[in-house]
Amino acid sequence: MSASQTIRLNAADDVVVARVDILANTPLAGEGATTRAVIPAGHKVATRAVKKGAPVRRYNQIIGFAVHDIAAGDHVHTHNLAMGDFARDYAFGVDAKATAYADSPATFQGIVRADGRVATRNYIGVLTSVNCSAHVSRLIADKFGHEALGAFPNVDGVVALTHSTGCGMASEGLGMDLLRRTVGGYARHPNFAAVLIVGLGCEANQIGGLMSAERLNSGPKLLPMTIQETGGTIKTVERAVGYIKDVLPEANKVKRERVAAANLTLALQCGGSDGYSGITANPALGAAVDLLVRHGGSAVLSETPEIYGAEHLLTRRAVSPEIGRKIVKLIEWWEAYTAKTGGEMNNNPSPGNKAGGLTTILEKSLGAVAKGGTTNLVDVYHYAEPITAKGFVYMDTPGYDPVSATGQVAGGANIVCFTTGRGSVFGCKPAPSLKLATNTPLYRRMTDDMDINCGEILDGAAGVAEMGERIFKLVLETASGQKTKSEILGFGEDEFTPWQLGAVM
Repeated sequence: MSASQTIRLNAADDVVVARVDILANTPLAGEGATTRAVIPAGHKVATRAVKKGAPVRRYNQIIGFAVHDIAAGDHVHTHNLAMGDFARDYAFGVDAKATAYADSPATFQGIVRADGRVATRNYIGVLTSVNCSAHVSRLIADKFGHEALGAFPNVDGVVALTHSTGCGMASEGLGMDLLRRTVGGYARHPNFAAVLIVGLGCEANQIGGLMSAERLNSGPKLLPMTIQETGGTIKTVERAVGYIKDVLPEANKVKRERVAAANLTLALQCGGSDGYSGITANPALGAAVDLLVRHGGSAVLSETPEIYGAEHLLTRRAVSPEIGRKIVKLIEWWEAYTAKTGGEMNNNPSPGNKAGGLTTILEKSLGAVAKGGTTNLVDVYHYAEPITAKGFVYMDTPGYDPVSATGQVAGGANIVCFTTGRGSVFGCKPAPSLKLATNTPLYRRMTDDMDINCGEILDGAAGVAEMGERIFKLVLETASGQKTKSEILGFGEDEFTPWQLGAVM
């Protein structure tokens, strides 16, 4: 049979991955093993015997431990592979190396704000301090559909970003800090030409406290208001609509101009992952990240529960032991946090991930880390903190995609790349979001949602480096104004989801 039926990632691996569905009793060319069961596409098959309790390797890394003896040719999945404790060699900085910066930096057509910051989109935002002002904020944004904005072609839209919290929580502490940092980050985001912040008036997250904590100042491009002080729903909507009408002509005056790719901060996301994610889309995105860093830009990897078991691959690339230890501290916090709430770090992969061939969080994490490329890890940030470093950085977020991306955009990411193997649909206004399919059947099935087909790597039509160059080019085109599939479909408002920590009171 053809060797193309399986993929071997490393000579030391105990398993190979099925390219296609493989029938039982099929000899695996070059592996010296014959399948003992049907192996679904994207799933693993053992190529050598593994004793009960012994580690199983993929990527030449431990992805779990045999629950019982595994024979060559066995399907390796949740029925015979499980998590287990093992020591990681953090080896801080041993793989750090000098970055080879490009001689001729890449450029894109960006929007330069008055303060010098560069935007990739030009929205007006309606933000909320509390869930109680969510409906009013949507009423405001709904007044500015396509017809109302017809005279303002350079404005991408008026978007209401609402959430479910802001009250029923402590007025001080980590939970409130995260919420305020998130809203503050969006209020400052360069992709907003102007912003309203709408509150109710009696919530825990008082707008005055928010403005003070985030050092926000009201002015021509930032209007804070509360429903109670303004006089109720109708009066609040009328005042807000009047404000937006006043700022629209100025917002529409923007013109795109050629700027360096160093002005890009790329958020890296994956969701609905499958057994191919770590083979195609994630390493291809990593190759694009390496290119962006070489051209002076920034890329931010996140989702701490989904680097669990692979964090040592990041600490080895840290520019200093201090940066590497920040990653370890995040892992330790998450271990304690999940234990405190009665959970565990291996509550992942999801049922869809498992159906796609992923078995343990260790395996999923090893594939997820590939999105970060190979360049140095230069800094580590807490959720929604402003990203100031150039190069490859890390931000602590949950693994849940909307919450994670919300934190990245609050930190300043002005474009998002989202890989998927099962078919996630996603957007993240005000930052455009590109969807990268891991396999060709998914791309063909969901072509209206997917921006690029990394399944060509699996098909043999493109290499990882070539696909990385195509992704990088698409990032530049998108940053220059080309619409993504998710933007065409209108995604991005409902996905605004700040990380909620602490008791709901």
